[in-house]
Amino acid sequence: MSATMTALFGGTGPDWEAREVAVPSAGPGRLLVRAHAVALNNADAAMLAGADPTAGGTGQEYQAGFEFAGEVLAVGENVESVAVGARVMGTSPASFAQYVLVDHRHVLPVPDELGYEEACALPTGLLTEHGALMAGGFTAGQTVLITGATSSIGLIGLQIARTLGAGQIIATTRTAAKANLLKRSGADTVVATGEQDLTTAVLAATGGQGTDVVLDHVGGQTFADCLPATRVAGTIVNIGRLDTAVSTLDLDALSYRLLRLRGVSFGFSRAGELGAVIASAGQQLLPAVADGRVRPLIDSTFSFDRADEAAARLRSHQAGGKIVLSVP
Repeated sequence: MSATMTALFGGTGPDWEAREVAVPSAGPGRLLVRAHAVALNNADAAMLAGADPTAGGTGQEYQAGFEFAGEVLAVGENVESVAVGARVMGTSPASFAQYVLVDHRHVLPVPDELGYEEACALPTGLLTEHGALMAGGFTAGQTVLITGATSSIGLIGLQIARTLGAGQIIATTRTAAKANLLKRSGADTVVATGEQDLTTAVLAATGGQGTDVVLDHVGGQTFADCLPATRVAGTIVNIGRLDTAVSTLDLDALSYRLLRLRGVSFGFSRAGELGAVIASAGQQLLPAVADGRVRPLIDSTFSFDRADEAAARLRSHQAGGKIVLSVP
């Protein structure tokens, strides 16, 4: 193994910069993984823009990336759950590199049926959507509404809800053009919010009762419209803010319908908690990943030296699924 590796850094301009840096060592509780593929997330574009000194950003340099798949090369002390040579997919800061240092609790085994390019596109979706459903108290047979469902993790959320036995799944998208994609991914009903009133459409689809659990990826007005579309004593879980983080709520709808509002953010500051979320998702979903019931939609794959093109594709908001970088 070389003493140095290629990694992508943000904070020097509008795109990532490739650098040669030292390969990290696997300390206690850590794994060193030889990455074969990494996946982009919306957070990558936001961080890149926020640190870009040419456009008013902070200029604070950082090693980029969060999501990867590869082979375990070294295991640190106090790790018994993962062995050298294991194929894993996981999440860790600074993962846009040939070698990734990761907490051993933040990886899942890659099923034999999956290649690295598909595997790297799964961890964020699995942990986020499964964790949000659990936070919402979901049980089999319930109705689930997923807003912004054409996002890469929203599509995984549809598959997870179907796998876990949702009685009815309603998905939103801006236009009806992607309705067939959503239905193939597990939606029973599609609401095109640019053409239909979300609340009215959901109530019509549920016999006037509303949905049991909402997974909201959009925020803004969409989040507000979910309140009167949720059944009495139902739960709304906010995951993302594809529109805006600001929303004006009807407190009558909140109170009279006895709703629960939850927010989730599965970051790295609470490593043990994140590990538990990942472990729970793996336990319930890896069989479905292996047999194809849960799979990511890959929009495009770029070589590592074309990372600027991958970033441009991410910023275009035209991607239909995950954008992947193959690691040399």
